[in-house]
Amino acid sequence: MELIRLDDVPLGRLLVVAGHLTSQRWNRWLAEEHGLTQAGMVTLLTLAEHGELPHRAVAERCFVKPATLTGIVDTLERDGLVERQRHATDRRSVKLTLTSAGRARADALRAMMRSDRPLTPVDADPEKAAVVREFLLAVIGSADAAVPEGGPTC
Repeated sequence: MELIRLDDVPLGRLLVVAGHLTSQRWNRWLAEEHGLTQAGMVTLLTLAEHGELPHRAVAERCFVKPATLTGIVDTLERDGLVERQRHATDRRSVKLTLTSAGRARADALRAMMRSDRPLTPVDADPEKAAVVREFLLAVIGSADAAVPEGGPTC
């Protein structure tokens, strides 16, 4: 049996494989270096950007249901990164805020994400990086486009 070489794989499929592998690598790094899941990171960054917010507003900004956010916040609260603040007269109303440790973690993540460190030798070359960026933005921009007849090309 002959193995398929990656050179023979259609570009759309390569993009899917690259995204999958990058996601796995990112999630492993988040867990090992910051003790976070992707959902936990998004929650921290949302609070860092918007400040104290009601639980429901954080859920909306993180694109999760409020019930889903409860478990995420339980973990972040246990780790000392987020605090729940109950309204004085309405115990059902809960606002979320970062602790100083949560703010530091969010700041470290934002600094790392903005560092523009190359991922590969290809994106280390500014001209090649510009082409890759243009391609990825075009793929992202066409995400809402109709699926071509016969299905996606991947």
